[in-house]
Amino acid sequence: MPADTLENRNALCESLASYGISISSDQACALLRHLDLVVEKNKVLNLTRITSIEDGIDKHIIDSVLLTTVMEGASEKCFLDIGTGAGFPGIPITIVTGMQGTLIDSVGKKVAAVNEFLQELNISSSQALQIRAEEFAKTCHTRYDYVVARAVAETAVLIEYAAPLLKMGGKAIIAKALPSSEEIERADIVSCMCGMNNVSRETFELPHSAGTRTLLVYEKVGKASVKLPRAVGVAKHHPLYE
Repeated sequence: MPADTLENRNALCESLASYGISISSDQACALLRHLDLVVEKNKVLNLTRITSIEDGIDKHIIDSVLLTTVMEGASEKCFLDIGTGAGFPGIPITIVTGMQGTLIDSVGKKVAAVNEFLQELNISSSQALQIRAEEFAKTCHTRYDYVVARAVAETAVLIEYAAPLLKMGGKAIIAKALPSSEEIERADIVSCMCGMNNVSRETFELPHSAGTRTLLVYEKVGKASVKLPRAVGVAKHHPLYE
């Protein structure tokens, strides 16, 4: 059975409303259609371990749309999705907010699939690119209002990726399950070095006991005390807190 049914549209709208998020029936249709495209493509390309429709709605769609609760402003803003995979959270954010998005991933087949999804969904305001965050920062310095990342890397590493890509006052929104106190401490050290400051930490329970989602928000408040971006792979293998 496809995800995009009237019953699922109504249920999705109700679930998101419980978090204070209002979407139209057309937006619900687009969100569910994206999930259908992912499930179909996943038969020939490993995009996700989540294969049931209920899990896809809870752990992909709702989990992605939750990021919009800490986004301010309207459609004229732009965001970058690091490690987009199957287009989460980038495509749902685009559908719900109307923002212009750049969705990057290092795996070419995934990027090709995401661009197919965007075309099928008639979304022309966003695009997917095969490139690593460190390389992209060299050409798109201080461009974005938001940099988002979901289940990609340690928070400290993602802060380092995001800092050179953000406008002053821009925000990195990092989605985690239950980050440890040690991970938060390391992130605080690195955020100071990168000219970032933690401004928010929001925790949500996903529907149907699907888990906990923590949104960590870091605002760019000054210049980094280290030269960014560093070479590809250095942030991950030699983090700044070492």
